[in-house]
Amino acid sequence: MVDIAAISGGVVLGLLFGSFLNVVIYRLPIMLEREWQLQANELLNGQAGASSEPQAPFNLLTPRSRCSSCGTQVASWQNIPIISWLFLRGQCAYCKASISIRYPIIELLSGILSGIVVWQFGTGLTAAVTLIFVWGLIVLTMIDIDHQLLPDNITYPLLWLGLSFSLLHDPAANLPFPDSQTAIIGAIAGYLSLWSVYWLFKLATGKEGMGYGDFKLLAVLGAWLGWKMLPLIILLSAVVGAIVGIMMIILLDRDHQIPIPFGPYLAGAGLIALLWGDSIINAYLNYSGL
Repeated sequence: MVDIAAISGGVVLGLLFGSFLNVVIYRLPIMLEREWQLQANELLNGQAGASSEPQAPFNLLTPRSRCSSCGTQVASWQNIPIISWLFLRGQCAYCKASISIRYPIIELLSGILSGIVVWQFGTGLTAAVTLIFVWGLIVLTMIDIDHQLLPDNITYPLLWLGLSFSLLHDPAANLPFPDSQTAIIGAIAGYLSLWSVYWLFKLATGKEGMGYGDFKLLAVLGAWLGWKMLPLIILLSAVVGAIVGIMMIILLDRDHQIPIPFGPYLAGAGLIALLWGDSIINAYLNYSGL
């Protein structure tokens, strides 16, 4: 049994990394766009930067965070997770421009999920690797909501990490992570299942029902949780996605032609399967008498 101190430490660690996740969510799409523009210039002009001026460095560390309204650099004390936002009352300390409440929400979500991971898996290697998995899903969810994009920079490392971690599988440890064979089959089945749905839908309607990033994300979940969890993940994500989509159309009068990102529902279903998947499946089997 993990003690309260360890769980509290997990929450604090999650809050701190939650602040960094906000940076990744905001900056990674911009970094990718700049990279794509540079590649386009190379194709059009035959050499990098032939028709564009050099750009200032922009990555996850540089430049320092600034207010999007007045450009004033954010001080270190203004970056304390949740506390700084509350102290500043959700406003820039200089120009009083509003700071989105989503920043402390993501920090809080990261802290809560990190505490749950430590509670479930302890403080060893398993918890450390699982935290990376959970933080990656948070980043993918928010970027997909903002840009309808699931960056390969996140999905591929998570996929390889999940497959690599399966090499350490120990049947006696009673952990929800599969052996290598189950993980590899899960990754393949996860990708091909949505890939098949994509092409069936496209052949039937002439439209693209989802993006390739969704295939890769389900492959990630299959690698981490094994192929046996895939039906539960697909069912949960489809049901929640349908309910949310219908509510957005009815309550928010959203055009049903506007695409809705599927990645957040896959990520949410994957988290549920990670933490409570075995309990859900066992409860269903007991209820159905199977």
